[in-house]
Amino acid sequence: MKIGSPEHLASVSALSTDRATAGSAKKTSSGAQSSESATVALSSTAAQLRDSGALDGPFDAEKVQRIAQAIKDGTFQINPDKIADKLISNAQELLNGSSS
Repeated sequence: MKIGSPEHLASVSALSTDRATAGSAKKTSSGAQSSESATVALSSTAAQLRDSGALDGPFDAEKVQRIAQAIKDGTFQINPDKIADKLISNAQELLNGSSS
């Protein structure tokens, strides 16, 4: 069966309908228990980040606007090497416990 064929589209549509029906059933059954509250537990790393203030860094609205405009214009350049280097650096900082 080819993707995009009428048979494939029909099976995808049927699957989507089945999932939507199942989701509605879950919502209905959980709606009766709406008086219960959910409990969320943070990992030790997430708690460290929250407590250190690392998530409260400076926000540059102008930079966000420039990036959004570049994306709209189709001129935004992605540098995968720079992204990978920063991810590795951040992971090393978290593992070593340093904040340099």
